[in-house]
Amino acid sequence: MSTLLLTPLLSEQEMSICLRLQTAAAKTGVAAYLVGGFVRDRLLRRECKDIDIVCVGSGIELARAFAKLYTPVPQVVMYEKYGTAALKVEGFEVEFVGARKESYSRDSRKPIVENGSLDDDQKRRDFTINALAMSLSAENFGEVLDPFGGLEHLEKGIIRTPLDPAITFSDDPLRMMRAIRFATQLGFEIAEETFEAIREQRERIKIISQERITTELQKIMQAARPSVGYKLLQRCGLLRLIFPELQAMYGIDEQNGLRHKDNFFHSLQVLDQLCERSDNLWLRWAALLHDIGKPATKRFEAESGWTFHGHEAVGARMIPRIFARLKLPIDHRLQYVQKLVEMHARPVALSKEHITDAALRRLLVEVGEELEDLLLLCEMDSTTQYEAKRLRYAQNLADLKE
Repeated sequence: MSTLLLTPLLSEQEMSICLRLQTAAAKTGVAAYLVGGFVRDRLLRRECKDIDIVCVGSGIELARAFAKLYTPVPQVVMYEKYGTAALKVEGFEVEFVGARKESYSRDSRKPIVENGSLDDDQKRRDFTINALAMSLSAENFGEVLDPFGGLEHLEKGIIRTPLDPAITFSDDPLRMMRAIRFATQLGFEIAEETFEAIREQRERIKIISQERITTELQKIMQAARPSVGYKLLQRCGLLRLIFPELQAMYGIDEQNGLRHKDNFFHSLQVLDQLCERSDNLWLRWAALLHDIGKPATKRFEAESGWTFHGHEAVGARMIPRIFARLKLPIDHRLQYVQKLVEMHARPVALSKEHITDAALRRLLVEVGEELEDLLLLCEMDSTTQYEAKRLRYAQNLADLKE
């Protein structure tokens, strides 16, 4: 099998950093390697500004030696307790750590750490695509070291753990969220045995702090198609544990032969449609949560079928509780999402009737500077399969905008 070199994929700036790293490693007498996300993203031709370095020896000493190769010398931030160091050069965040091996206790994701080899360090990585390393040694500079088939999994678009996935996820349950996040960001599939292990180990997510979970949710929300992540969370059972309000929207009830649409999948479609038009993270949250009040207001009425009267107001009242539990910011961003959830049906209702100047003025005053975002959310809220109905809805909104 031919040796794969990463160096042809590096920019001039990245190559300059790597050559300095090679010099620093030679001066300190340690073997050093680029590992993880930077190697993965370079192979995928994705931009990455975080460079992780593993060395068989002191990561702090290597960081100091590397910093001295720059003028002026950048500040090295050291974490003596963990044996790690970090610094910023040329727009990159470079982090150093000594190779280590880990073991875990049942009630914590914080490992017991010992010094180890590169092989030990690669084994502790979450996924094979993140266990790839690039050598910085003069003898094989740029060579990609791949002990677990990560290159093949990159090519085929597969998320798989280096070791037994049940142990991987039990040791550090946050890796279950990371698997789903990577699948969402990269458009990869999670290997069957890996996904099954997530399903089996899902209750372990309870030992993870809410802040860590929400960080992964935010990254899913910033992906091109966040629905991928939320569907995976629902399928494996994690959604019920970390986002019960969203799980409550899943499913269809039927009575007297009448069914309502699945509000979970509808909300995800609205979210994906909005993501094609906007990068506004908090507008995306409003799209995901716009119908969150429907499960609590769902009623079947003999004359009119399924109704969700007042779901906008109920949903708006739920937003502060959801934000507080998810540790999302309790500030103007909460108020923004709450306002859009509460008012998301107003333009649609107005567009169905003769629009008076007074009604328009009330809408403008109440919505204020969020008007454009509200109208975009309303436009994306159309997911009907019936073209005539969809065109009529779009025309009504266009008339309202005019």
